[in-house]
Amino acid sequence: MSKNVRILIIFLASLLAVQPTQGIVIDTSETFDQPVSTGIGGRSLVVEELTTTWCPSCAEIDPYLFQVADGHGSRIVLLALHPTDGEDAFQPEASQHRIDRRTITHPELASTPTFIVEGGELRIGYDAWGDVQSDILDKELQRASTSQLAFEVVRDGEQLVASVSDVSLSVPNGQLTFLLLEHEKDVPSSAINPGEATRDRVVVGTAECDLSTSNITVSIGLNASSGGPCASSFSIAFEPTKSWSIVLLHEPTVEELQSGAIGSSYGSIEMSFRDRAADSTNQSPLIISFFLLIGVALVLSVFFRNSFQSGKNMLENTQS
Repeated sequence: MSKNVRILIIFLASLLAVQPTQGIVIDTSETFDQPVSTGIGGRSLVVEELTTTWCPSCAEIDPYLFQVADGHGSRIVLLALHPTDGEDAFQPEASQHRIDRRTITHPELASTPTFIVEGGELRIGYDAWGDVQSDILDKELQRASTSQLAFEVVRDGEQLVASVSDVSLSVPNGQLTFLLLEHEKDVPSSAINPGEATRDRVVVGTAECDLSTSNITVSIGLNASSGGPCASSFSIAFEPTKSWSIVLLHEPTVEELQSGAIGSSYGSIEMSFRDRAADSTNQSPLIISFFLLIGVALVLSVFFRNSFQSGKNMLENTQS
């Protein structure tokens, strides 16, 4: 790929961040009396955020991330991981399980907020989203094939059941993981809370099915089952909240991570039951300007780096 083509691709990808890409968002009038499917997908990038309810900068950025997630549509799956630290108002065991999993590849993970795109570098602090955006673009350019995933959700009494419906694996190993996210989760009035009354994208449930054994190895906050191969019979049951998301991932097992496997997923897809942050024609001018500036900055960065390298090569050739 030529340098000019790469510059063009990066710039167009930056512009896509502010275009209305349609994510799998189910209208809140849906009853799920009949199965509702995600359809086939898998290219969504997993962005994990270590956050807490007591962290001032986390509270400040949380409402904007809701809009960012909608702006990206199905390009990213954004997970908010709240630790079991004795101070966070939620203390979800499922979130801590994901944090423990991430510390296998990132033992230095501690500060809040910290963002990680597909197991890549730690991006720390309120001002780190520019680096996160750059990581997203890089991962999209680098990614080749992904696992193709689909699941459906249907009502069963007071519960909802999510079941894998179509899976084509890019690699045979690893595990399938269901995650339950709660949107607009109320922060208790007694908690230390420098922000708004709710938090978004909180991981409150997880279940994992090992592809090599077809066994459910983890089930936290969900009723998980698998009557055969994970790719055809893995399902979870959960009590729905007013607003939620279900994410299906194909990713390495803990044992594979401990043996040196990379921390990125092989594929992921999300279904959200919630209102969109804003109509695509009424996006925040600040958010749009922010991403346009990032796109311009990336283009200029690549351009000047290439120009500098070309000048350096010419000087070396002249001197030789």
